[in-house]
Formats: sequence, C-alpha cells, structure tokens
Amino acid sequence: MSKEILNLEPKALWKNFYGLTQVPRPSKKENKVREFVFNFGKNLGLETLIDEIGNVIIKKPATPGMENRKGVILQGHLDMVPQKNNDKVHNFETDPIEAIVDGEWVHANGTTLGADNGMGVAAAMAILESKNIPHGPIEALFTTDEETGMTGANGLKPGLLKGTILLNMDSEDEGELYIGCAGGTNGNFSFDYSEVAVPSNHVALKVNVTGMKGGHSGVDIPLGRGNANKVITRLFWEADRKFGLRLASIDGGSIRNGIPREAFAIITLAADKKDGFLKYMNVFTQIVRKELSAVEPNLKITAELTETPKFLIDEKTQHQLFYALYGCPNGVIRMSNEMAGLVETSTNLAIVKSENRQIQIQCLLRSSVDSSKIDLEQMMRCVFELAGAKCVFDGQYPGWKPNPSSPILKTMQDIYNKKFGKIPKITAIHAGLECGIMGGAYPDWDMISFGPTIRFPHSPDEKVNIVTVQKFWDFLVETLKNIPQK
Repeated sequence: MSKEILNLEPKALWKNFYGLTQVPRPSKKENKVREFVFNFGKNLGLETLIDEIGNVIIKKPATPGMENRKGVILQGHLDMVPQKNNDKVHNFETDPIEAIVDGEWVHANGTTLGADNGMGVAAAMAILESKNIPHGPIEALFTTDEETGMTGANGLKPGLLKGTILLNMDSEDEGELYIGCAGGTNGNFSFDYSEVAVPSNHVALKVNVTGMKGGHSGVDIPLGRGNANKVITRLFWEADRKFGLRLASIDGGSIRNGIPREAFAIITLAADKKDGFLKYMNVFTQIVRKELSAVEPNLKITAELTETPKFLIDEKTQHQLFYALYGCPNGVIRMSNEMAGLVETSTNLAIVKSENRQIQIQCLLRSSVDSSKIDLEQMMRCVFELAGAKCVFDGQYPGWKPNPSSPILKTMQDIYNKKFGKIPKITAIHAGLECGIMGGAYPDWDMISFGPTIRFPHSPDEKVNIVTVQKFWDFLVETLKNIPQK
C-alpha cells in the first residue's frame, strides 16, 4: 500500500517522502533518519555535515547564472510525533509508516503519518537532487527534536549558515504565508504519594477513556476537542464523593504537544458500591458524549474488573490531585485581538502519570504575548501549589514576531498571485515554529513559513492533501527561481 504514493505528483517530492516513511524517526530517536539524510547529501556529492547538536546541513551551490542571488536556507525538522490507535501494533523505533492513498488525501494505517514535517524535508531533498531547477546558493537545514524540545533550533550555532532568507516548510495550510508564531513553556507538576493498603472489602476496576481524536495542541486547540485527562478527572472527582473511590494508578496522554486521546486508571471501591459507580459512570458518559457530540462522536468510557492492585495512592494526595487536575486551566484561554480567528494563549493538560510513588503532570503553555504566557504560568502555579504539588516551568522558547515589511514576503505574495491568481493569506500560527528560536542566532534572517495542507497532525488521523502538495512544490520552485539578487 505504501508504494502507491510513488505514483503521485510531484514524483520527486513523493519519492523522498516515501523514503522517509521507511525510516523510523520518533522525536529524540532520530539517529536512523539523521544517517539517512546525511548519506543522501554525501551520495549527491554535496557538502554535508552534522553539527554539534545533531542537525544535518547540506549545501548546494547556485545553478549557472544564479550565483548573484541571495542565499536561501530550506528548513524542516527530521522528527515526527509517534502516536497510534490503541488497537494498532506498531513500534515507532523499528517499523516503517504505512502510507495510504485515500481519494484526495494520504494518511497512515492507524498511526501518525509524519507529513509534519516529512513534507518539508522531502521538498528540500527534492531540490537538492534536482538538475533542472534554477536557484541561488542553497543550504538545507534539517533540525533535530523539534516536536519535544526544539533541541536542534536551540542548539544552532551562529555563523554556521551563510544564507539570509529562511524558508521554513513546516506550516499546514496551503495558500497561507506565516510570518509569526506563538512562544511556549513547559509546565511540570508533581505530587509525592505514600503507598497504602487496599481495604479488604474493595474490588478493583480498570477505567478507560478512549476513542477521542486528540490532535496538535497548537493547531487543533481551537476545535474544542475533548481532553481525556480532563474527562477522567471529572468522572473521578464526583465519584470520589459519591462512592468513596480510591485511586491506585493513572496514566493519561503520552506527548506534551498532543491533546490527550486516552486515559486509563486503576481504582478500587467497596464491593457494595461497584454497581452504583458503574451506573453513575454510564450516566456521566452520556452527559459528556452529548456535550462533545460534534467533536468526539467516538468517545467511550468503559470499566472492567481487574486484579486487585498491590497498593493505593494515599487518600490525601488523591484528593489534592483531583482538585488540582479539575482546576487546571485547559484549552483556549484567550483569542488574539490583532488577528481574527487566531488563538493568542492556550494550555494543554497533556500527561498525567503515576509511577514510583510520584504523580507527574505535564502541560504545554502557548502564547504570542509574553506577559499573557507569564500570567498563565502564575495561574497554574497557584492551582498546583495550593494543592501541594511541586511546580517547575522550563523549556521556554520565544515567539516569532511578525514582520509585515519582510522583503521575501512581498516577493512570495507576488509570485503566488501571478501563479495561482490570488493573493495568499498572511497570518501567524498558534503552534510553535522554530523560526523564533533560530532568529535569535541569526537576527538578520528574512523568514517565511509555508507548506501543503495537513490536517490533524500529532494524531493517527493525520493526513495531507495531495493537490496542495503539488501547489506547494510549484510555489517553492517558482520562489527559488525569483529570489532577489544580493
């Protein structure tokens, strides 16, 4: 099934994207794809290097007659988000992605596709190996670990690259040019707990929240999708009062920048309370499904008897946890005043996991306004510290401030209008792009982000629109032909 994409146009791009689907590349496990891209550059006879942090850089001289053009950096990130449906058997560290052509779209078989940012990487690779596309000096920058820490962008050294125009190919709406993005902060909260005995009259249940869509915690946050960690907390907070529910373990979400699709927990309660709890759970499920019917039609909450756990989380910590999770801000906090329809500030209650006498909660806070991001940090600190948790905020990365006077923006607007008969939309994105970070090391870069249409990245529903891939490619090629002179 995967090889069907080799018949799609533009063949040069899809060939390289297929090659990327065959190489495992989850975030923080990029060794195989790093070697793959490095060898790609070396086999073309191009200057190829890996920098100290693990970014791959491939340099291609200008084609004849284009030597006087400004240097261009073609940029994409090597890693992909590893997410799969709970019934899919797939090891992201060893197994290839099974890409499927489905009408106007390409998606994967039960996993993320890796179009984010495989499309950008494949496009740069196709330009590097092309023999008939005019262009000035090219430097292709393939960054590492964008999805979980923007490690490659943060570690990029000044002076390593000579170009002055950055074309970031990591956006997800064809026909739009991005000139700004949100900054972000990691929120980390933890509770230490004691292990206590399970009462002799208790039965154990495994509770499962499944079937939710998840998605990119920046791009998809305004869609109002459910958060599995929030749903299971809401169920337990009330059940704790009604039925004396006790918590043994909890495991919700798996990546910081993905809206959590699933959450699981082991609970116990007195045997004579079990039927009452299950009846309440079914009523609660219908309530939540009705609330989220437009966005989560496949939401399921189930429970089954399971083996009695060896211990429970102590009751005080359990109550503190439920209060903190229930009170934790989640979703869109504020919309932008400057750009209609753009989220300014949001947060994602991404991961809740108990293990080794500690409960870890991880969130990703985003905002295009630094003061609003700090305000959100303090809001969350108040909730968790009042509940007795330890709080650490780290991994801060800056936003990318829009520059409406960008020379390359004007050039690309004109090119798009001439080629496709309309002016592209100029906007910013609530997701974090590497441009803001790299602009710190290279303040003179003129930067634009663009790409084909990708829907539901960071989830197994991820898909890329075939027609827009061709338009993205044609636009890229025409832009390179028309880069201004030095």
